[in-house]
Amino acid sequence: MQALLFSPHSDEAAVLTIVLQQAGFTVRSVRELDKAIEAWPQQPAEFILITLKGDQASALKGIQLMRSHAAVPIVVIVDVVSDDFQVELLEKGADLAITKPYSVRLLLAQIRALLRRGAGMPFFSLPTLTQADLILNPADRTVSVAEGESKRLTQLEFRLLYQLMTHVGQIIPSETIVEHVWGYSGEGNRELVRGLVQRLRSKIEPDPRSPRYILTEPGIGYFFNRFAE
Repeated sequence: MQALLFSPHSDEAAVLTIVLQQAGFTVRSVRELDKAIEAWPQQPAEFILITLKGDQASALKGIQLMRSHAAVPIVVIVDVVSDDFQVELLEKGADLAITKPYSVRLLLAQIRALLRRGAGMPFFSLPTLTQADLILNPADRTVSVAEGESKRLTQLEFRLLYQLMTHVGQIIPSETIVEHVWGYSGEGNRELVRGLVQRLRSKIEPDPRSPRYILTEPGIGYFFNRFAE
């Protein structure tokens, strides 16, 4: 398993690297969070640990953007801040917000607890799905359209497409999609879903601007077109 570590302080990064290694991860340390987000499809990770300092608005935006690309646990370490800011961190997508000073022993236990709760059914145990001329293969998390070349999906893209293909013709509200794809309450996260739908359409739709597989029900959510051909 690989963990992504973002920490602007080299001393703290060294300590957190050891903590993550004790939790069973190989660690990839990054200096710029936005570049890690851009590289996520090619360099995903199973866990994200972020230490924040400075502009709170920028920090919240970064957490929300990372959550829009990743379904994995996100732990955020912050300086002493208000309860309101900690609540905002959680609402933007963090699974756990820890304030300094913190116990390394307790942090390790919390990381292990998050990993236990996040362990679900492996993709390879799910059946291959076929709808219209689209084939979704959970074994290698790929999709092929009209016998074309298989394209690899991110974890979030796979979860979304699997959810839609197992409920063909059923409109799934955006809030429900967030709960099933990201794993937390989806109220107020329509933009999160919209961005993921756009990325998925770019991979499976002949013309993403005029989709035929994933259709939008304005103001409600999305559905897989049972009449797609």
